[in-house]
Amino acid sequence: MKTKIKTMILACSCLLAAGLTVTQNAVAQEGNAKPNIVLINMDNFGYGELGCYGGGILRGGATPRIDKLATEGTRLLNYNVEAQCTPSRAALMTGRYAVRTGNGSVPLETADYGLTQWEYTMPEMLGDVGYTTAMFGKWHLGQAEGRYPTNQGFDEWYGIPNSTDESLWPAQEMFQKYRKLAEETGKNPMIKEEHIYSARKGSPAKVVKVYDLPARREIDREITDHAKDFMTRQAKADKPFFLYLPYTQTHMPILPSKEFEGKSGNGQWGDVLMQIDAYTGELLDKVDGLGIADNTIFIFTSDNGGECIPGYQGWSGPWSGSYFTGKEGSLRVPFIVRWPGKVPAGKVSNEIVHQFDLFATVANIAGGKVPTDRIIDSKDMTDFFLGKQEESGRDGFVVYVGNDIHGVKWHNFKMMFMEFEGGLGSGKLNVFPLPHFYDLYSDPKEEYPVTKATGGSLWQRWGCGPILTEHQASLAAEPPIKPGTLDPYVPAKQNK
Repeated sequence: MKTKIKTMILACSCLLAAGLTVTQNAVAQEGNAKPNIVLINMDNFGYGELGCYGGGILRGGATPRIDKLATEGTRLLNYNVEAQCTPSRAALMTGRYAVRTGNGSVPLETADYGLTQWEYTMPEMLGDVGYTTAMFGKWHLGQAEGRYPTNQGFDEWYGIPNSTDESLWPAQEMFQKYRKLAEETGKNPMIKEEHIYSARKGSPAKVVKVYDLPARREIDREITDHAKDFMTRQAKADKPFFLYLPYTQTHMPILPSKEFEGKSGNGQWGDVLMQIDAYTGELLDKVDGLGIADNTIFIFTSDNGGECIPGYQGWSGPWSGSYFTGKEGSLRVPFIVRWPGKVPAGKVSNEIVHQFDLFATVANIAGGKVPTDRIIDSKDMTDFFLGKQEESGRDGFVVYVGNDIHGVKWHNFKMMFMEFEGGLGSGKLNVFPLPHFYDLYSDPKEEYPVTKATGGSLWQRWGCGPILTEHQASLAAEPPIKPGTLDPYVPAKQNK
């Protein structure tokens, strides 16, 4: 099947010239001190959850603080991410398609996953230009020494290395049986409880406690408290900081803190929405109270579209699909950015931005460097974010689900080669004999594909095709790192 898919993709693409090269130079923001950066990255938080995106009270929990944040900054309607947790975080941290780093899919077969030391991450880039960096929350880019956040550029970390569904394991009798067997025999060493860790750069990570259901309830409270303490310390030190907050909500199991349990009166989802809004409000209040609001870039976004597991399902607003699909409900998530006096207040844009574009943008603003010794997919969005131009500069990108190319998005059109009927690959994978084309203005839910029978719209392939062929040429020029690659790693072309 893979050969057939590759043949079909190539047949539908236009031939372009050789590989992609990126030689951007970081440019510091003239006349300003380096801004602080607070980046909230929710987990499986759908496009339609917030009030300012059509949710809020419609979903059982008001979100007034985040809705107000949207009026104070710019809100994007077409901010796109990778379709799974690990690839999404890899793309954000490196400015590269996750497949390039060996993290195109969530780790199911190898325990040795995550970013190699060769990758140059956002916190490393910011640390190199004087920032203090901290991460509190879910990493999902490595679960062993050498691949923790404090091995990848963060000065401090409190949180979990993997995923929140692992909090369900400790309460299972069968899991405990096989966990003990693994301990006794030395076999199946990854059958073990996940833990919350605390770490500082240069020292081994320390186990804090088992990440079980009671810990799952309160970890986002703890993350918020760590964040406020970090900002207070950095404000006193008068040093720019990068605070990355990958919260664990709303990844299943969706359980509110005891503080918010029952608060909405509309069930756990409403409670959790109120919790998310309140914690964001606390962070905004801390920024204001420390007197650093005018020089702090504050971002609220998500790693993936909404959950698809019955009982925990999220909401994608006007779009269809959940994460683990190539549909808009997987790709589009909320994105709000505030930087008083610099980012336009109250602006709403439908321009395409991809999460890996934050790398080059942050580098420009902070005076960091974008590597030129590897392919970088990130585009500098500084002028777009600052309101100096209306266009983002990105006209599309390749749609991956795991390590497979599912299609291409170009302006408001999509050319799709395959699609899952349900999220998490739970439905049938439909591989189309000819690509399906969608116009997202007239068909936002991707319900009425244009195919050969209605070929009047097949001109769209000449917009989508070049994006794909350019990307494929870049993969040939710089082969992706293989999943499970161990350190030390040096690309073959640099190892000659």
